[in-house]
Amino acid sequence: MTEQAEPFDLVVIGAGAGGLTAAMYGARLGLKTVVLEGMMPGGQIINAEKIENFPGFPDGLLGADLAPLIERQASAAGAEVRMFTEVESLDSEEPYLSLSTPEGTFRARAVIAATGSDFTNLGVDGEEEFRGRGVSNCATCDGAFFLDETVAVVGGGDSALDEAISLTSFVSKVTMLVRGDEFTGQAHLQQRVRDNAKIEIRFGQTVRAILGGDAGVNGVSVKDAATDQETTVDVAGVFIFVGTDPRSSYLSSFVSLDAGGHVETDVSMSTEAPGLYAVGDIRTGSARQLVTSAGDGATAAIAAHRYIESRSWPE
Repeated sequence: MTEQAEPFDLVVIGAGAGGLTAAMYGARLGLKTVVLEGMMPGGQIINAEKIENFPGFPDGLLGADLAPLIERQASAAGAEVRMFTEVESLDSEEPYLSLSTPEGTFRARAVIAATGSDFTNLGVDGEEEFRGRGVSNCATCDGAFFLDETVAVVGGGDSALDEAISLTSFVSKVTMLVRGDEFTGQAHLQQRVRDNAKIEIRFGQTVRAILGGDAGVNGVSVKDAATDQETTVDVAGVFIFVGTDPRSSYLSSFVSLDAGGHVETDVSMSTEAPGLYAVGDIRTGSARQLVTSAGDGATAAIAAHRYIESRSWPE
């Protein structure tokens, strides 16, 4: 062990719903707990326009309102939250785990990885060129830049449906470009999209390129599955929601990842590495829902407490 390593019973990596719930449970169980978050607490939920499927809030609420509530609970329980502290790698210093960050090294009896996921890229021409100039993954953040314009939403899952609905508060028209022949999101979101006069739905559309110039995005090139023809859809912005990629690269040299970059866990969220747990989007089999991530966090914290209590620890 290095002398500089700051010691904790439990280190939670990531301050989304799963990480903050894990921290709250860990602290309540008497563990000296810290949460290391590379950005701001809340994860992707802070960008959600309205969360309607989290228990206890029948009228829904903004993600930006829910995240601070969970953080406050974790802090009140005794957990410390450190922002802008990015974990670069993990290592074993038996029986402890060592976490490397630009701010220093942390030593832990147990670690819960809860870093969530990033939006999947389309990988087409123009996507990176126009990011921030018409290409976005956040309707709440960027919808107001397209007042009374026409925009495209690419995708057909929950996020795409939800963000398309949110965008109608700002824009004159949303064209949904769905690669498959049906939506994959929740039925009630599908119905709300179909009932919204501002939303046009186009199934069987594969985006081939995002088009634009000095002023930003001005169109999308799409290929129709039925006709095999390529056409251009005139839009001022493109909002992409075609899936997520787990933020697990910092674990790649420490535990095995599947082909998609997910961490294998058992029912207690334990990984193949003793003392390491994974919750939420980064684990295999995750439902990728806010409430299930929170449940994962509670399960992992309880398992971590039992693990710590079952071992002998040198001073």
